[in-house]
Amino acid sequence: MTDFPFSLVGFDLDGTLFDTALDLGHALNHALELDGRPTIPLAEVPALVGGGSAQMLRKAIARNGPVDEAALPALNERLLAFYAANIARHTRFYPGAEAMLDALAAHGVKAAIATNKREALARKLLSDLGVQDRFAAIIGGDTLGDGRAKPKPDMLHEMIARAGATGGRTAFVGDTTFDVGAARAAGLPVVVVRFGFNDRPADELGADAVIDHFDELLPVLARLGITG
Repeated sequence: MTDFPFSLVGFDLDGTLFDTALDLGHALNHALELDGRPTIPLAEVPALVGGGSAQMLRKAIARNGPVDEAALPALNERLLAFYAANIARHTRFYPGAEAMLDALAAHGVKAAIATNKREALARKLLSDLGVQDRFAAIIGGDTLGDGRAKPKPDMLHEMIARAGATGGRTAFVGDTTFDVGAARAAGLPVVVVRFGFNDRPADELGADAVIDHFDELLPVLARLGITG
């Protein structure tokens, strides 16, 4: 089937396709404990996610005191080492995500990832979950070097190029201001999931559409393809 208005749909990873909150939370609290800091209740971790692990760690530390920026990189590396070793203990697709990817594929639409998570970690997570082959491109926050992660558009441009979708239409799906900002800067229609790690209320993120379940995504994209 080739009647779908988009040839590629890009996705954020954390809080969009996958609920990674528990695995990220355990890694974050491991780092905080190493630094002698109070831990964060796991239910509050989603509000800290977005912009990469260093930003998450910075926000967590700032809740209880000043941030030592000079010491932050080394502590972040310890967080990431723990996370890499425990990356898929609790992480799962959000409900409906696998069926949605199947439906996109049935329409001949490619799927890709653009995440501020490091590329190696994104690939490890997808590999450990056995779903890496579902994605035509996987772009991480460090793929293009410093200063080019979301909300800048560079990652999305690279995602399109690597997926071989330069001549078609692309939409992006995310959950935060980082995702909406990047999509807007790249000139792409953007859909936000309400169930994700929204750093602002989903309806205030400025997306073209907001969904509550992945069952809604294809009809929404079809509508955006007509009106966009």
